[in-house]
Amino acid sequence: MLFATVVGSGIMAENLAGGNVAVALLGNTIATGAMLFVLITMLGPVSGAHFNPAVSLVMRLRGEITTPQAWAYVTAQLAGGIMGVWAAHVMFGLPVLELSTKARTGMGQWVSEAIATFGLILTILGTVKHRHVWVPPGVAFYIVAAYWFTSSTSFANPAITIARAMSNTFAGIAPAHVPGFILAQILGALAANVVAMALFPDEPVADEPVPNEPAPNEDAA
Repeated sequence: MLFATVVGSGIMAENLAGGNVAVALLGNTIATGAMLFVLITMLGPVSGAHFNPAVSLVMRLRGEITTPQAWAYVTAQLAGGIMGVWAAHVMFGLPVLELSTKARTGMGQWVSEAIATFGLILTILGTVKHRHVWVPPGVAFYIVAAYWFTSSTSFANPAITIARAMSNTFAGIAPAHVPGFILAQILGALAANVVAMALFPDEPVADEPVPNEPAPNEDAA
């Protein structure tokens, strides 16, 4: 549903914007942020709402999930993401199978992806730690903002980067430019994990009293 929204809203926005790229990007942005809020709210209690291999990687490094679970997440993210792109193509009468020709490369785009992913991971870890109920709006608002302050429009997700290479539409990316984006995303995620350990350290758990432990007998000899 997330990837179908990213690609489908991009197609719809481009069709309706009359050549105004800013308006098309705004439509793409609003739809993506709204869908993120809905899906995280709905699926967070089920799976942790892992839609992103970068998130699953960080959660594995933090011991939140096991290695087999991480691989299962990534497999589901890629498979579901590609099916979402194909669904968007079917809905808009496009060929199901196609490759993007849209160039997205260069230092500015790579730095953008590193920063976008860094901010996304930090947003997730910080809100999970201190404001758990704010995870859905926090992530959704971050992505809405990152669409506009990054030159790459904030893919911030290796799975969606791969899936978008399979769509020659507004949201696409040329397959040859995918590796640079993914490397930048992974580096940004790893950096965010390091910073999060400093900003949001695990608090030591105080020793709890043993239940029903008898009080010391002060009169005992």
